[in-house]
Amino acid sequence: MENSLEIVEAPESPSVSDQFEPAPLPFTRPGKLKVTLISLHGLIRAHDPQLGYDADTGGQIKYVLELARCLANQPQVGGVELMTRQIIDPSIDDSYAQLEEPICDGAKIVRIPFGPKRYLKKESLWPYIDIFVDQALQHFKRRGLPAIIHGHYADAGLAGAQLARLLHIPFVFTGHSLGRVKKQRLSLGKGPSDSLESKYKFNARVEAEETALETAAMIVTSTNQEVQQQYEIYDHYVPSRMEVIPPGVDLQAFWPAGEDWERPAIADELDRFLTEPDKPIILTLARPDERKNLEKLVQVYGESPDLQEKANLVLILGTRDDIRDLPKPQQQVLTNILHAIDRYDLYGKVAYPKTHATGDVPDLYRLAAKSKGVFINPALTEPFGLTLLEAGATGLPIIATNDGGPQDIIANCRNGLLVDPLDGGAIERALLRSLTEPELWEEWSANGVKGAREHYSWDKHASRYLRDLTDILNHSPPPLLSRKSASRRLPEFDRLIITDLDNTLTGDDESLRQFIDLMQENDHVGLGIDTGRTLDSAMGLIEELHLPRPDLIVTDCGTRLHYGEHLTPDRSWGRAIGYAWNCQAVRNVLDELPGLYPQDESHQSEFKISYEVDPAVAPKISVIKKTLREAGLRAKVIMSLGMYLDVIPVRGGSDMSMRHILWKWSFAPEDVLVAGDSGNDAGMLLGRSLGIVVGNHSSELNRLKNRPRIYFAKAEHAAGILEGIEYYNFLDQLVIPNDRIE
Repeated sequence: MENSLEIVEAPESPSVSDQFEPAPLPFTRPGKLKVTLISLHGLIRAHDPQLGYDADTGGQIKYVLELARCLANQPQVGGVELMTRQIIDPSIDDSYAQLEEPICDGAKIVRIPFGPKRYLKKESLWPYIDIFVDQALQHFKRRGLPAIIHGHYADAGLAGAQLARLLHIPFVFTGHSLGRVKKQRLSLGKGPSDSLESKYKFNARVEAEETALETAAMIVTSTNQEVQQQYEIYDHYVPSRMEVIPPGVDLQAFWPAGEDWERPAIADELDRFLTEPDKPIILTLARPDERKNLEKLVQVYGESPDLQEKANLVLILGTRDDIRDLPKPQQQVLTNILHAIDRYDLYGKVAYPKTHATGDVPDLYRLAAKSKGVFINPALTEPFGLTLLEAGATGLPIIATNDGGPQDIIANCRNGLLVDPLDGGAIERALLRSLTEPELWEEWSANGVKGAREHYSWDKHASRYLRDLTDILNHSPPPLLSRKSASRRLPEFDRLIITDLDNTLTGDDESLRQFIDLMQENDHVGLGIDTGRTLDSAMGLIEELHLPRPDLIVTDCGTRLHYGEHLTPDRSWGRAIGYAWNCQAVRNVLDELPGLYPQDESHQSEFKISYEVDPAVAPKISVIKKTLREAGLRAKVIMSLGMYLDVIPVRGGSDMSMRHILWKWSFAPEDVLVAGDSGNDAGMLLGRSLGIVVGNHSSELNRLKNRPRIYFAKAEHAAGILEGIEYYNFLDQLVIPNDRIE
């Protein structure tokens, strides 16, 4: 091809003129730390968030919004962006469709469109994470790189880890709740776990968490129990990278009622339910979820004449217009609660309003405290317990489950009791003690107000958080991709085809000749080769097939990258690829496993270890990954054609090399067509580029069927590539028929 890409990369200079300096975001303060938080699921908006809307819109939403606010108020922080998902759905408010929304001075929400436009629960987001990564890269390209990326929950942990690995930016992870822990608890006494996997997608979630833990420079946890009992069951458990930094409570909103406090409007709403509204209030506030153990609380109250005599029970269970419109699990919990109220004849003693505003919540705590009541969180498990902090900060004593975060909260604040959530007698005794011992009530009330301010202010959280971030950044090199080379020649073509060699491009001589003719006739289209072969082996086959010299070639399973006629190496890729790689240690571990047979030296390279696999004897790929992790080794494991195993560094792979190319040369993903046939091609097929899976593909790629922008050709080998080129009209005005993801 006449317009073949020729790259000349001069040695990079540390001079200021050589730095990549994008224009700062309008909300940022130049020269200060820029932080990117990622939280992908739930309904996130800056004001009046719909907490309790569903299982995905709860404490995590409040946490990330408060974290963004408190970080933005710190003098060393230049700006905070909270990246989430854009949602365009007639069933929810239009505010979730805004691309950007200010949170406060120095912080804003950035909504990235990916996946279907409609609102999705978190378990349905997994197929679209790669699209988010590509969209986030485009955002960073336009707005500049952050100093740190912080992922919240498993989905954002996976996305943030991929972005951090590619951009070489330090990564922080907060799990909030963990898949392995949830699976263990839900599996108790439930028998086969197939239905749990179908509902909760635990395999994808746990693998995402392992990837996040492997990548993170710091894991932020809320309690010591998380570190010691929850993260400990993961393969990438490294306690030295875990920091217990409890979240704060918004002390501007949650404060004890004074003498001049006025009875709030929400009190009138509760009065509609209650015969004696002036009694003390037993308050609980939680979404109707089986794990919250709310039915047990109503049962305890219903079976205790003493509790009914001394207090009313107030259940704040999210918002609803019609129970029948709620998700089935929430319908079931609410229906069971209503049946229990009827069974125990609790009318006039229990309030359960249909709606409440976010602004009502502090007043609900103050109302309960003024009545000399108590707050209870009877959940089966509670990772932290933000409602407990809110209650304590208003002077309301607390009774809480003895699992998870409440242990630390009550140890620090000394403002209530822990109970076994399955022991009805213990729950009743704890509630009665708080309602019948006025001196103890006063002590707990005062301790809660003092302890929340001493241990759980957001300023204290931000101070600890930024101290640790500063230490991480002081020991991290600047991102390689934040600077550009002093001299390089940009590509003269506006489209790029990247294809695997073996069994994708090869295998049909006639269609291969047609493909070669097509490339030579269209000099506005560049040619890239992505192969598991070594560079020498790949170039030998290219010459044997009389292929045009590729404009770029990715070899050794996405670990080596060269450009142009002279095979100029990509220096920034070469410096990054060896991160956390210990070739000999990986060999030592895997050589001991049954059914793995090292391929000959022509298939091995500095950053690729290759085996042939006897599937009848060899461990499953999940076991191989676990074995490496338990040995403290960071690596990617790729299976192809059911019989070839490649192990490469964590920053390698066709997915990472593809995105590196798109970033470095500013190609729009739509202008890049990729083609493959086996498992080691899966990474480059995912995302926003245009994908072709040829007709002779291996079964490993069947999982990609019905994904957007991946076309499964009927024709095999190079004929399949030609079919895909025609499908997308790639040589002329692009069309993307399979872009629909609804």
